[in-house]
Amino acid sequence: MSGVTRRDFIEALGCGAVALLLPRGLAQAQAPASAPVDYNWEEHEFCYLIDAKRCIGCGMCVRACQRENDVPDDFYRTWVERYLVSLHDVYVDSPKGALDGFGPVQTPFEPTKGFFVPKLCNHCKETPCVQVCPVGASYRSRDGLVLVDGKRCIGCGYCVQACPYGSRFMNPRTHTADKCTWCYHRITRGLLPACVQACPTAARRFGDLKKEDDPVRRIIATRDVRVLQPELLTEPHTFYLGLDKEVR
Repeated sequence: MSGVTRRDFIEALGCGAVALLLPRGLAQAQAPASAPVDYNWEEHEFCYLIDAKRCIGCGMCVRACQRENDVPDDFYRTWVERYLVSLHDVYVDSPKGALDGFGPVQTPFEPTKGFFVPKLCNHCKETPCVQVCPVGASYRSRDGLVLVDGKRCIGCGYCVQACPYGSRFMNPRTHTADKCTWCYHRITRGLLPACVQACPTAARRFGDLKKEDDPVRRIIATRDVRVLQPELLTEPHTFYLGLDKEVR
């Protein structure tokens, strides 16, 4: 917790305890500073859809995210995993988060199929990272995103440990929790997340559950979509089409 005094930490814990005792709606932070002044977050409930059958593992999404969000080297807000599968074995890798794509690989078995799976923050409705944050720095906004208030974060790392999807990390520059925000500074201005815009095969799509004519909303309502680790009951807002049973 570089730069945080003992008194600051104790005072922050006190504020966090109060936040945890409040009803959920009152404990939510205000609209993030990156949103435009005239943005009405009550009109939106954003969602993300990944068509795993379309992903080719090119890594363009990862590179776009790194550039757009100035992600530190060797850390990733989004990444792509490669699955090589046989009847009894599964091999998974993600060299440099797929920043440079994928090269040949030797497996201890003969794969019968292979595929790629993009990963990122699932922006859960019942999210463990928000529940364990002692100062209310991790919160869920009213438009459906799980975000981090960097000014409140004390760098304890509890949320990083609590995330079941491995989507958080401690930023070595700021010493605070960092993660995918679906490019909140872009989507609140009517733009797509950088990774969605960069995907050459439309494997990544972005939508709004409050818009009746939204194509992503229609797919989620009518197609066989899945979420990662549904048994955790976190109610993710990141959905998958064509997800194989081997994927966790």
